[in-house]
Amino acid sequence: MKPPAYASDLICLSHLRWHFVFQRPQHLMTRCARERRVFFVEEPLFEDGISPTLHIEKTSSVTVVVPHLPTGVGPDESVAMQRRLLDGLLRREQIREYVLWYYTPMALAFTDHWAPQAIVYDCMDELSGFKGAPPRLAQYESELMSRASLMLTGGYSLYQAKRHAHHNIHSFPSSVDVPHFAQARRLAGDPPDQAEIPRPRLGYFGVIDERMDLGLLDGMAALRPDWQIIMVGPVVKIDDDSLPHRPNIRYLGSKAYSELPGYVAGWDVALMPFARNAATKFISPTKTPEYLAAGKPVVSTAIRDVVQPYGALGLVRVANDAAGFVEACGAAMAEDAPSRIAMGDEFLRRTSWDDTWLRISALIDAVTSERHLTRTAPALDGVLATVSSATQPHTR
Repeated sequence: MKPPAYASDLICLSHLRWHFVFQRPQHLMTRCARERRVFFVEEPLFEDGISPTLHIEKTSSVTVVVPHLPTGVGPDESVAMQRRLLDGLLRREQIREYVLWYYTPMALAFTDHWAPQAIVYDCMDELSGFKGAPPRLAQYESELMSRASLMLTGGYSLYQAKRHAHHNIHSFPSSVDVPHFAQARRLAGDPPDQAEIPRPRLGYFGVIDERMDLGLLDGMAALRPDWQIIMVGPVVKIDDDSLPHRPNIRYLGSKAYSELPGYVAGWDVALMPFARNAATKFISPTKTPEYLAAGKPVVSTAIRDVVQPYGALGLVRVANDAAGFVEACGAAMAEDAPSRIAMGDEFLRRTSWDDTWLRISALIDAVTSERHLTRTAPALDGVLATVSSATQPHTR
């Protein structure tokens, strides 16, 4: 659908890649792209012996922009190159009125000279707690919050931690595309790599990284060798050798978002075996409502945004060690499924990514309208005029 002529563009600066796991940024930006042009700018990729350039891919919804930089450049050079390339993107794509949407505060280093209609900081995680977080992340986040017109958080606990740091902050916990995952309730058969796995099956889909409690998984598998634990998703930031390897733990690798209902359809219990550490302190797992929409019983560790509201409402069982997980999974498989599914459906009627985007879009409209009323948005011509033709990005 062609965006309305009156809608300004939106430039999203993300630490997550568009073609990685389909999660919050993809859900929100695909809906945003129904209203306006969306440019999804990723972190750079480095290659030997190249000149700085942009890889531009126009998908069915957003335009994905990836800086490609030569291997070996220092941090200051990298920032300067990205600044030049993205200034060239503005000129090439005739981007004059736009909203800046940040997922990564680090992108402020090469966009702090731009003059957007509004700045949105969607703080989906406490990134400073993640493995390999940049040392200057907290400093850039503080500056970004001082500049942002609107701040969003990916969960209520994160909102509570940040609510005094910004004047216009709103909590938008993970939502769900119910019809997509509800397909799991009526699908018959299994994907080929799951079809031969015996039951009962306890499954997880998502990124497998430092947020996983690998000891819990190993302990579960040891306690119940007759249960099959299925892990669907990419392994990142941790070594494959650190993963528990037992005959009843199956790693099926990355799957497309469209394939996930087919996998979860064949599970008896859906798992969220998250470690309790700095990286998980404020997470609001998107898979919680997705599992419920699929009609599956869910067992999770005591993640704050899972305990409230899901655990408190009896929608998710909570345990924190292997023995507790085994007990909770056994109870989940023996429960009254129709009653639990009805409770989950009643909860999910109150949330959807479509509704979440409508509410966020209204907040963006409010801050852009307020800015328009208080002063005329600065023209970008001065910035564009300084960009030489030599910095024009090349598609490839």
